[in-house]
Amino acid sequence: MPIPTTTTTKKKTIKTSGSQNKTVLGRHPTIQAPPPPPLQPLTPTLFIYPFPLPQPLSPDPNLAKVPVPDKRFEKLVKAHQPKSVKSAVLAVTDIAGLVRGASTGAGLGNEFLSHIRATDAIFHMVRAFEDTNISHVEESVDPIRDMEIIEGELRAKDLESMVNYCDKEKKQVERGIGGKEKKFEYDVFTKVKELLESGGDVRSVRWSAKETPIINTKQFLTAKPMIYLVNLKRLSYIKKRSNWLPKIMAYVKAKGLGEPVLPISADYETLLVDAELAGPEELAKVVAEHDNVASILPRVIKLGYKTLQMQSFFTCGPDEVRQWSIRNGFTAPEAAGTIHGDFQKHFICAETYSFKDWNKAGATFDAVAAVRAQGKVKTEGKKYVMKDGDICFFKHNANK
Repeated sequence: MPIPTTTTTKKKTIKTSGSQNKTVLGRHPTIQAPPPPPLQPLTPTLFIYPFPLPQPLSPDPNLAKVPVPDKRFEKLVKAHQPKSVKSAVLAVTDIAGLVRGASTGAGLGNEFLSHIRATDAIFHMVRAFEDTNISHVEESVDPIRDMEIIEGELRAKDLESMVNYCDKEKKQVERGIGGKEKKFEYDVFTKVKELLESGGDVRSVRWSAKETPIINTKQFLTAKPMIYLVNLKRLSYIKKRSNWLPKIMAYVKAKGLGEPVLPISADYETLLVDAELAGPEELAKVVAEHDNVASILPRVIKLGYKTLQMQSFFTCGPDEVRQWSIRNGFTAPEAAGTIHGDFQKHFICAETYSFKDWNKAGATFDAVAAVRAQGKVKTEGKKYVMKDGDICFFKHNANK
């Protein structure tokens, strides 16, 4: 994902059976405002990869679309009883794994890194449990070491691209070819190269509004934000006990990026998925047997959505209730463009009201009439900045 500019300041299937480290990728480095909108419907993307077990690897990624849990959407569906229902989703890609030396091609590393480059952010699932039945490619469990390996490989690949760029362009710039613009680009990438050589990541720097579009052209791996998921044994997770968790939290905190750390148990999540398939009674029984600890996956998904700087708006009617994903800061025409590019091109206005006002008015199919009577249905123009939870009807002349 592109790094936004700094002008403002700033499957359900994690079915790993406790295996190894896992990294998930999603959208945005935390610091800056949204990039220009796409004309096609927007699907935030996440990417997952583990350290592999010692077995044959496949370079082919697996793709799933994960619904984003939202009680507001559920309430709108219940009130409208539509023929069609479509929630917001995150696209999740799962690949075989990264190992030490991946940046130089080890373990199909180049192919895996190319998949990572196409994503937007990273959930880094770190193995923090011992189990002699589950091997580790490094032959021991040390999550701090594993995190350093993964992050080091991403950094090494970014550095390789910058070394190649600088070596190729240096003479051209010294001769004045490309003028001031090329010189500025070269200087920006020289800064990036020096940052990577010092062990820094692209997302750790607040780049200027002029530097950001240049950096975005390279799709740096270390520009992608990280969410750390600490994979614990089932009992450790249920009892909230782990010797590794405080060390991992300290390691992440020391980076100074404010990236979240969330405990999880892939083993327990697998148990919950199997119980859910057996029916609601079996699921309730399993949860009760484990101190009433529910699945953490909804929280993980929502955290990914937030990290991507995404928000939702809704379109509602008897035919369809749909939750749409847009980036924070989208205007009304940009939001309309996620439905259809022509809606943005031929935008007239948007009728909007908030979910909060609709909910206060009774949260029924007819509640919009009460919202309208209160003067809370607004007609907004091209400069209106969308708010999370807006319910919208877009007017356009795309058919003319």
